[in-house]
Amino acid sequence: MRLGVLLAVLTIPSGGAVYAIWNGAGGTGAGSGAAGTAAAVTLTPGTPAATLRPGGQAAVVLTAANANPFAVQIGSLALDVSRGTGGFAVDAGHSGCVLSTLSFASQTNGGAGWTVPARVGAVDGTVAITVANAVAMGLDAANACQGASATVYLVAGS
Repeated sequence: MRLGVLLAVLTIPSGGAVYAIWNGAGGTGAGSGAAGTAAAVTLTPGTPAATLRPGGQAAVVLTAANANPFAVQIGSLALDVSRGTGGFAVDAGHSGCVLSTLSFASQTNGGAGWTVPARVGAVDGTVAITVANAVAMGLDAANACQGASATVYLVAGS
């Protein structure tokens, strides 16, 4: 009889302990978090890949850099008219070149855009971009534009 009482006494506390542990798995509380702000992709000023001539076109070459720890998609490239003169600049030796004879066709890479890889450690992810026939010089370009080194300021769109 004593063994039966002893087992009954030992069984009740262990069952209670199991119930307490199982029941303790639930709970209530509050939490909060904030999403980080993504850094903007940085574009180097573009440069024509070939000498521009009146009535001619050239590819524009630039680099996009990403400081985020995740890849970023650029959907389009457009002329940044807030920089330079309407988005263009020429070297100091050709200051008489009228920049309104230059034009840039917005680009989407055939609708695919460009993926700029994530930053790894302290190194920003980069991608070299070449957009074919993106910059053009009008037929009415002045002689002052001959031999000018042009800069094309671009902005990335989503």
